[in-house]
Amino acid sequence: MIACVLMANLVGSFLGSDGGCLVSAPAELSGLFLRGGAVQRRKRALVTASAVAAAAAECVRAAKKQRQQLPLPSLDALPDECLFEILRRVPGGRGRGASACVSRRWLALLGSIRASEVAQAAATPALPDLNEEFVMEEEEEDETPAAPCAERVLEGKEATDVRLAAMAVVAGSRGGLEKLAVRGSHPTRGVTDQGLSAVARGSPNLSSLALWDVPLVTDAGLAEVAAGCPSLERLDISRCPLITDKGLIAVAQGCPKLMSLTIEACSGVGNEGLRSIGRCCTKLQALNIKNCANVGDQGISSLVCSATASLAKIRLQGLNITDASLAVIGYYGKAVTDLTLARLATVGERGFWVMANAAGLQNLKCMSVASCPGITDLALSSIAKFCPSLKQLCLRKCGHVSDAGLTAFTESAKVFENLQLEECNRVTLVGILSFLRNCSQKFRAISLVKCMGIKDICSAPAQLPLCRSLRFLTIKDCPGFTDASLAVVGMICPQLEQVDLSGLGEVTDSGLLPLIQSSEAGLIKVDLSGCKNITDGAVSSLVKAHGKSLKKVSLEGCSKITDVSLFAISESCTELAELDLSNCMVSDYGVAVLSSARHLKLRVLSLSGCSNVTQKSVPYLGNLGQSLEGLNLQFCNMIGNHNVASLEKKLWWCDILA
Repeated sequence: MIACVLMANLVGSFLGSDGGCLVSAPAELSGLFLRGGAVQRRKRALVTASAVAAAAAECVRAAKKQRQQLPLPSLDALPDECLFEILRRVPGGRGRGASACVSRRWLALLGSIRASEVAQAAATPALPDLNEEFVMEEEEEDETPAAPCAERVLEGKEATDVRLAAMAVVAGSRGGLEKLAVRGSHPTRGVTDQGLSAVARGSPNLSSLALWDVPLVTDAGLAEVAAGCPSLERLDISRCPLITDKGLIAVAQGCPKLMSLTIEACSGVGNEGLRSIGRCCTKLQALNIKNCANVGDQGISSLVCSATASLAKIRLQGLNITDASLAVIGYYGKAVTDLTLARLATVGERGFWVMANAAGLQNLKCMSVASCPGITDLALSSIAKFCPSLKQLCLRKCGHVSDAGLTAFTESAKVFENLQLEECNRVTLVGILSFLRNCSQKFRAISLVKCMGIKDICSAPAQLPLCRSLRFLTIKDCPGFTDASLAVVGMICPQLEQVDLSGLGEVTDSGLLPLIQSSEAGLIKVDLSGCKNITDGAVSSLVKAHGKSLKKVSLEGCSKITDVSLFAISESCTELAELDLSNCMVSDYGVAVLSSARHLKLRVLSLSGCSNVTQKSVPYLGNLGQSLEGLNLQFCNMIGNHNVASLEKKLWWCDILA
C-alpha cells in the first residue's frame, strides 16, 4: 500500500494540475511533428496515472474488507446462562425495558427471570463504577415514580407471546400484574405456554387470570401459573381445548386462595379436575361451568360437598348432569345465594323437587332457570316453600310453567321482590293478575318478555287486585298485549316508577293514558320504543303529568311523534337527562325548541334516522349546553360530514356518533 502511495505522489509531481507535462516544448520545435510527439507523451502520462489511481483504490478496498472481517465483540456470543446472570442484575424498570427491546433472545431470557431472582440480584453488591454518581443523579432527575400495572388486556391479533412477555417484563419492575385477560389469539403467532410462563415468573401477585379462545395454551402453561402465582383468586378459562384435568389439579394444589372458577367449552376438563378444586380450594365462592361435555354428576357433587361452607354462587349450563347433582346442591348448598341452571336436558321434575325439599337452600336469594324441562308447576311450588329467602326468580323458555304454578308460588314466597318471565307461553294475563293479587308487600318488579300467552282477556275479574308495592313494569314484545290489558295493569299498579312497553305495536294512546293518569308516585323512566301507534297526544299527557320526575324517555321507532311532543317536553320536563327520538318525524324546528329550553339539561340525545333533521339544526345542537355528554346523529344524511366536524369542535367534550 505504501508503494502505491509513493507512485501516486511521483506521478503527481510529474504531471500538472490539468494532467499535462510540467516542461513545455521549445518554440522552434512547434511544428506538426513535434506537436504529435507531445500529444503521445501526454496520453501515456494519463494512462499511467489512471492505472496508479485504480491500484490505490483497490488497495484501500482490500484494507477495508480486511477490517470488516475482523470479529466484533458482542454479548450475543455469550451462552444463555451467562447472559441470564447479566440481565437479572440490570437495575430499574427502564433498564429492563430497554434490554427487552434488544432482541427476542434477550426478551425471552428476561421473561424467564422470576421476581425473587431480581430482588436477590439487587441485594448483591456490585463493582464500583467511577461514573456512578453522575449517572445516578441524571436518572433521579429524569425518572418519575412508575404507576403500578394493575390490569392488562390483550385481544385478537395483539395476543402474542412476544407482546405478553414484554408486558410481563415491564410490569415486573412495578410489582407485576394483578389482573390479566387474554381474549383471542394471533392466528399464526398466538399465545402459548411460553408467554404464560413469563407472566407467572414476573407477576407473583397475580390475582385474576382470564383466557378466552387461546387454543395453544396447555396444562404446562397453567401449571406455571399455579407454581408462580399462589395468590390467584379468579380463574376464567373459555374455549381452551388443550387444558385438561391436569391443569386444574395443578391450580388446585398451587392456588389455595382461589375464590372464583369459570370453565366454558373446555372439552378436556372433567370430573377429576373439579374434585381437586373442591378438596384444595376451601375458599371457593363462585363456580361457573358451561358446555363441558365431560363434566358429570361426580365432579359437580364432589365440588359442592367440599365447598359447602363457602360456595355462594353456582352457574351450571349445558352439562350432562342428572337429578343427583341437584339433590346434592339442595342438601349441601347451605351458603348458596345465587343459583343459575340452564339447558340441563337430563334433569327432570324430580331433580328440582328434591333440590327444594332437601331444605339446604335456606339462604338462596336469586334463582334463574332457562330451557330446563324439569321446571314445572310442582317444582316451582316446592322452591317457594323451602327457599324462604328467595327474592328474585327468572324463568326463560320454561314451557311447563303455567298460571297454577305462579299462583302456588306466590302463596309461599313471603319476601319475594322480582319476577322475570321470558318465552313462558303457558302463562296468561289471568295468572299474572292472580299473582299480583297474592304477592307480598315487598314485591317491586315484574318483567314479561315474548310471552305469547299474555293476551287481552274477555272479561276482567270481579275484584281487581291492587298492587301498591310494584315499582317496575316491563312488558316487551308480547303481540297479544293491547290497550285493554294495559289499561287494566295501569289501574291496579298506581305506584309505578319505571315502565318499559317496547315492542308493543298494538298499544295506542287509549291504553297508555289510563296508566299515565293512575300513576301516583311519578314516572321516572318510560320506554315506548317500537310503539308505532303512540302519538303526540299521549306524549304530551305524559310529560305534563310527570314532567317534574321524568329522567329518561325513549320514543325510538314511534313514527307518529313530531315536533309537538318536543314542544311539550321543552315546556314541562325539568329533570329529563336522556331522550331517544330515533326514527321519529321530528324536524329542525323541534331541535330549535329543545335548544331554547334553558331549564332542560339533557345528557344524552339521540336523533338517529330522523330524516327531517338537516344542517339547519347544527347551530341549535351546538347550544344544548355543557351538560350534553352523548349525541347520536347516525343516518341523519341531511346534516353533512363537514357540519358534523364543526359540531365536534364546538362540543369537544361530547361523544358524537355520526
